[in-house]
Amino acid sequence: MDSEFDSPKRRVYGRRLGRPLKGARMAALETLLPSLSVSPETLKGKIDLPTLFGRPYEDYRLEIGFGDGEHLAALMERFPGTGFLGAEPYINGMSSLLKIVAERGHENIRVLMDDALFLVQALPDECLSTIYILNPDPWPKTRHHKRRIVNAENLDEFARVLNPGGRLVLATDVDELAGWMVAQTSVHPAFHWTARSKKDWETPPAEWIETRFARKGQAAGRRQTFLVFEKVMRGSERGLIFP
Repeated sequence: MDSEFDSPKRRVYGRRLGRPLKGARMAALETLLPSLSVSPETLKGKIDLPTLFGRPYEDYRLEIGFGDGEHLAALMERFPGTGFLGAEPYINGMSSLLKIVAERGHENIRVLMDDALFLVQALPDECLSTIYILNPDPWPKTRHHKRRIVNAENLDEFARVLNPGGRLVLATDVDELAGWMVAQTSVHPAFHWTARSKKDWETPPAEWIETRFARKGQAAGRRQTFLVFEKVMRGSERGLIFP
């Protein structure tokens, strides 16, 4: 039995620190993380987002596992009227994002350097317009599939915090994982896959920011698959009501 996964406390695997930090990235981590991080005390109850950000925003979006933060930082700059939440358990990725925040002076961001589900579970119902999960760990071994972030249990939580009509935006360059995410999400009663043809899952969302990770995959001959699901509206023509 995988006791770490079965524990309700944390589901983060592997090393949380890669290359040693120094210079601007270490400085950004030390100076900004305390003020921008969602505190353990805040996670114990339901988060009031305007209070968390110190002001209300037009809408709120979450990126789970933001890597080096390129996509999230670009969205923050493009949509200054949106409050962004980012969850990334790895120190190197968090320091990279915070370095960008320090350089550009972004204020519309709050972060969690831990398991993203801690943050999702603390969010109030129907508070997000979009959740991004871009190139998550594919966990290719069958015995590790239970670790994949897109699964029935987590989809319940994503559906709870998304507004009716809100989007779950998924991307991967692993074909088997793309099939898994389609299979898991398409059967969930809260979600409707927006694709109507092959072109739809080959075309990135309008706000897509190409990252170094994506370019590296393309250079290696891998293709990105983009999957956009919408939370079913209550009383929609599909006849589904959730929750």
